[in-house]
Amino acid sequence: MQRWDVRGLRVVVAMAGFIFGTALQLRQPALWREAVYAALVAVALTGWFALRPLERMRRGVLVLPAALLLGGLAGAGLAGWRAASFAADALPAALEGRDLVVTGVVAQMPLRNESGLRFALEIESAAPGVPPRISLGWYADAGGELPVVLHAGERWRLPVRLKAPHGTLNPHGFDYELRLWEQGEQATGYVRAKVRDAAPERIAATWRHPIERAREAVRDSILQRIADRQSAGVIAALVTGDQNAIERADWDVFRATGVAHLVAISGLHITMFAWLAALAVEALWRRSRRLMLRWPAQHAGLAGGVALAALYAAFSGWGVPSQRTVWMLAVIALLRLRGRLWPWSLVWLVACTVVVGIDPWALMQPGFWLSFVAVGVLFAAGTGAPDEAPKGIAARVFRLLREQWVVTLALTPLTLLLFQQISLVGLPANLIAIPWVTLVVTPLSMLGLLAPWLWELASWAMQALSWVLQWLANWPFATLSMPTPPLWMAVAGVLGGIVIAMRLPWSVRALGLPLLMPVLLWQPLRPALGEFELLAADIGQGNAVLVRTASHSLLYDAGPRYSLDSDAGYRVLVPLLRAFGERLDTVVLSHRDTDHTGGAAAVLAMQPQARLLSSIEASHPLQALRAADRCIAGQRWRWDGVDFEILHPVESDYVGFTKPNPISCVLRISSGGATALLTGDIEKAQEAALVARHADLSANLLLVPHHGSKTSSSPLLLDAVRPDIAVVQAGWRNRFGHPAAEVVQRYVDRGIRLIDSPHCGAVTWSSAAPAEVLCYRNTGRRYWHHQME
Repeated sequence: MQRWDVRGLRVVVAMAGFIFGTALQLRQPALWREAVYAALVAVALTGWFALRPLERMRRGVLVLPAALLLGGLAGAGLAGWRAASFAADALPAALEGRDLVVTGVVAQMPLRNESGLRFALEIESAAPGVPPRISLGWYADAGGELPVVLHAGERWRLPVRLKAPHGTLNPHGFDYELRLWEQGEQATGYVRAKVRDAAPERIAATWRHPIERAREAVRDSILQRIADRQSAGVIAALVTGDQNAIERADWDVFRATGVAHLVAISGLHITMFAWLAALAVEALWRRSRRLMLRWPAQHAGLAGGVALAALYAAFSGWGVPSQRTVWMLAVIALLRLRGRLWPWSLVWLVACTVVVGIDPWALMQPGFWLSFVAVGVLFAAGTGAPDEAPKGIAARVFRLLREQWVVTLALTPLTLLLFQQISLVGLPANLIAIPWVTLVVTPLSMLGLLAPWLWELASWAMQALSWVLQWLANWPFATLSMPTPPLWMAVAGVLGGIVIAMRLPWSVRALGLPLLMPVLLWQPLRPALGEFELLAADIGQGNAVLVRTASHSLLYDAGPRYSLDSDAGYRVLVPLLRAFGERLDTVVLSHRDTDHTGGAAAVLAMQPQARLLSSIEASHPLQALRAADRCIAGQRWRWDGVDFEILHPVESDYVGFTKPNPISCVLRISSGGATALLTGDIEKAQEAALVARHADLSANLLLVPHHGSKTSSSPLLLDAVRPDIAVVQAGWRNRFGHPAAEVVQRYVDRGIRLIDSPHCGAVTWSSAAPAEVLCYRNTGRRYWHHQME
């Protein structure tokens, strides 16, 4: 008996080690050679068989640590082996920016937006070095129309221009490069359709990717049949998994009410579909005596439910959350088919190990942690154990309320760590939305595949729910934003929430409060009195700089607008400000160009108290959101011993101006010991005027004027400022060629350290250490991130 106990415990410990080893491998900044990872796996397998003599000797004290280590080696080795093999197909730097012609099959339902199409292409013929799967954009013409219609499964010959996957990298920001890595897309680019390029050519329709073709046909049918655009987008997302069909305003409401997980293909949908499918299969199975004699109806229903759920997940796009749920359901089904009552903790651990083994990078996804922690919390708190189902409506309602309360309480610290925001109306919103979406909207949407008129009923049901959610989202303090706590603090907070939620005496539950409170009271460190800190966000082609003193904050510019539904404010700055717990005192918009004001509306909506200082004209649309004070040279203020001064433009510069760049607001920030100069898009004439008006323009850090354009960074300015460090905020391989080579050379000739956001990511600089710069692409580097020369 003791030997069996050690053997069983050895497996459990090895699975925990496997997960931990995989997690450690994902933190590698660079990959080793494939042979090294293969050796780790070989050592793990050899060591595993070597544990048997220790078991016979009843050396359990040695067996368990060894099993933990061997499991860790296996997890790290397998994940690294796969990663190194995949990275070998990366796009060579020599092919970036070149005009190429590729032939391939459209492997994905094309995703539409106002700028054109986005789709995946499986390469069949191309120049040596082009990866087997790439992500392409095909942009619309000036009238918003595409010259062709593209469908999944078609073979095309396309002139393209490619680059390595490169996204913005910011603290607590979305990792675009990781998403492309998980999707297996090792290059991005666009179709060239200009007159001088080879014409794109549709070669033929193929039999490949039939599910994607069916998804596309269904999505288009839903969008054409349902008049209400908002509900049509949600229904298309529920049926086909196309989340791009949901409008940004709706996503804001769903997140504010904590129900965003319901309007995407999530684990809840897959699980509910599996449960309903299992009931249907079991009922049909019982109608055949011959089938009943061959296999029990309960087992047939379980297997059929998982199989049909896998088909539903495939039809909805086989997204990462769907994959995780299918693997979880498959593991649970296999364990139950063994005919034994397995402990919930073992089922939970086995499912987790299988998911991580199939997709190691799932550990980097918030949905993985939310779903697995939620299930574990329910089991640990005694609400998810396979006990007798509650009898009576009142008992079932009470259990539903308790389960929702337990999950909300326990996941609050984890939600703050992942999203920096929780919904205070999430509990009532989910109590309404979960049964409504699960039992009404989703079934009607799915049955619409057989009877399309049911989509109209699903639309009405979704509109009714949207009205309720909008009402809840408009409540005062519907959401609570808090700064992101350290990882150890979030883990302690989750444990504290579990302890408070468990069925224990209140004297024991109270022990969870000391674990939970630090998360709720956490405040990030700020600069000391008399010092300031700059964070130049990585936002692509544009400017956005966060300035922090001991108790005040300022945002200089708000980055570009990427599309009608996406901008730097929404995607980068709002999450960044929320993670830091920032309450802006002032927003300075240097001038009206959209690469400086594109994200302003989202930032101003989040920061209603912030003063707006800018050179934008009175008729600018942002004036309707927040009346702007005009920036004029000579304006000064002092925060926490740090001086702020506007150096440009002067009042006369506003008279008869036709271009916005010359009236960019120039801001100088000084702590006495260090100075930073933020220059917007001023050009050589304004640089000369600055030098003429100010005897001392010296600064430790210079925000390079106009992103390094040839029209700026004159020798006159550089000699007057004499910065130690110059920061360029520009997009990777941007179409303007910023920073220009001749401008870069001017900085090099003067010994000025030039830092650009494509190579550095978010740039952090402090007046307390003016010679040092932190690059988030270095401090937060992972091996899937773009490695640039």
